[in-house]
Amino acid sequence: MSAPAPQDKSRRTYDSLHMGRSSIDLYSNDVGAPFEAITSFAAYVGGSPTNISVGGRRLGLNTALLTGLGQDPVGDFILNFLRNEGVETKFSPRKPGHRTSAVVLGIEPPDKFPLVYYRDNCADIELTIDDVLAAPVAGSKVLQFAGTNLSKEPSRSATMFAAEAARQFGTDVVFDVDFRPDQWHDPRAFGVVVRSALPLVDVVIGTEDEINATMLTDVRQMELTHSQISDTKVSGDVGRAIAAMLALGPKAVVEKVGAQGARIHLKGGDVIDAPGYPVDIYNILGAGDAFGAGFLYGYINGWGWHKSARLGNACGAIVVTKHGCANFMPTYDEVMAFVAERGGLD
Repeated sequence: MSAPAPQDKSRRTYDSLHMGRSSIDLYSNDVGAPFEAITSFAAYVGGSPTNISVGGRRLGLNTALLTGLGQDPVGDFILNFLRNEGVETKFSPRKPGHRTSAVVLGIEPPDKFPLVYYRDNCADIELTIDDVLAAPVAGSKVLQFAGTNLSKEPSRSATMFAAEAARQFGTDVVFDVDFRPDQWHDPRAFGVVVRSALPLVDVVIGTEDEINATMLTDVRQMELTHSQISDTKVSGDVGRAIAAMLALGPKAVVEKVGAQGARIHLKGGDVIDAPGYPVDIYNILGAGDAFGAGFLYGYINGWGWHKSARLGNACGAIVVTKHGCANFMPTYDEVMAFVAERGGLD
């Protein structure tokens, strides 16, 4: 492979390549019921990079997905959905002997959304360097990956290799922090690994808790127990954490601040606030991925930080009123109608 010149980026085949988790998501149909009282579930497609690939595609991006799928009916279910959506799946290998992952989710608005991961022996964590070599890193404008990719081998080194290749080919790297404490042998290890990847990253997207977890370096904070990190907010000064992240290489940290919208912290010290769109919350799960899709659409199309984040906020606001994640990502026309009724993107 030879690295394309930066000026050739507009002629690349794909707008974005998304690497990481995919799953079947089983969402409670008994909204408001405690988890133990759920009687039925709706089956959707999930997994952070997968959701973002669908959201980007519905907005009009040409997206490709690099995930691992088992040779099982659940893998067939996910591939059928993605192909119908127009997401390129030919770079997502089936992994014999491994299962496509699953997530079971409860919905208890406004602030309780329990979820359980089934990722033992899961296929997407089996992505390898060879899988990356077969994927269009050089043929994409942006490589986007998630923090959970880094939790285990061989996905960890494959993801690092993908980011290295992207840097060589002039492909922008966007990192969604995706901090899932229960997916790590020790949640404190998350920051150790992520900090080694940050010099390869152009843009970081995360919540305050995720950003603090990424920069958990203080010895006193490291003495927090697993349960304190997993079950409560990670302590820390988000401003210092963001400054430390930017010092490691990224040009921007996009901080998701819930109903308030997003705050973009730039390497030179500037901070750009992008207000959110108030809506009644039905289900927060997937809203962050919808934000990521909208933000990436603006970023890839040269909209600028504020307008890109405002589009992300609008996509997230739409999805928090829906039942699931990927299946409910808005189209470009839908999100434009939504913002037109609320004063636009400026």
